[in-house]
Amino acid sequence: MQDNDLAGGDLAGDMTPVVVLSDEERIAMTRRASSGIFRSLAAQAIMGCVAILASWLVAGTDAAVSALIGAAAYFVPNAFFALRLLVGLFGSSRASPLTFFVGEAFKLGSAVLVLGLAAWLGRGWLVWPAMLLGLLCVLKGYVLLLLFRRLP
Repeated sequence: MQDNDLAGGDLAGDMTPVVVLSDEERIAMTRRASSGIFRSLAAQAIMGCVAILASWLVAGTDAAVSALIGAAAYFVPNAFFALRLLVGLFGSSRASPLTFFVGEAFKLGSAVLVLGLAAWLGRGWLVWPAMLLGLLCVLKGYVLLLLFRRLP
């Protein structure tokens, strides 16, 4: 392997051009990325609230609590992951691809853990359709962004 292979060139010796962003371009990209993260979280929160309200209106308090558990099972870990990404955007530590995959694994593992605990501890009162509705609505929060053409 040649030295220029590590710098982005191929074996024929061609160098891939490096894109250098100005400070203004970097700030604009950071602003767009952070607003997209906030919009996604807001859409997920709205969809979760809709699921909780609909469950409460249709089936009562136990269903609303079940929908809250389902919505929180994914929304809370996702909010922590988004916070980590925002710290990477604005802070000095940059997020790496490994950070992204670890964050995704954390989100999925946390959701499975919360849903498993809810199934085990809520055997007598848990309303499964409402819990799954809360989870599904938060997972599909981007549909709200698509509807209003605000997808990041």
